Amino acid sequence: MADRAFVDGIRVQLADHRAHLREEIEEQGADPDADEVAFVDDAGFSDRSHSTEERSRLISVVKALRSNLRDVDRALAKIDAGTYGACERCGKPIDPERLEALPWAVLCIDCKQKGAPG
Repeated sequence: MADRAFVDGIRVQLADHRAHLREEIEEQGADPDADEVAFVDDAGFSDRSHSTEERSRLISVVKALRSNLRDVDRALAKIDAGTYGACERCGKPIDPERLEALPWAVLCIDCKQKGAPG
């Protein structure tokens, strides 16, 4: 596992990012803890095609935000479990620079470049 002070700093970043993601999901009209997106049927839309296009965009945005939220929650759980900073594929430490850039990374750069999911 990475250095304690480093991990503590990452934990703060992750918690802040988690709060921001939850707020953003709620601003999009969705529940951060649910899998579906709630809509007000055609409210404010001049035609059905615009409504459908906007719904599609909204669904994509909320799915991306929720995916990031799951990644952040996973990273926080790894910190709590004492396994944060270890590659889930090879077990080697993830470079601190990678974790600073992408605190929810689960793979070291070598495994990521090999095309492993995550």
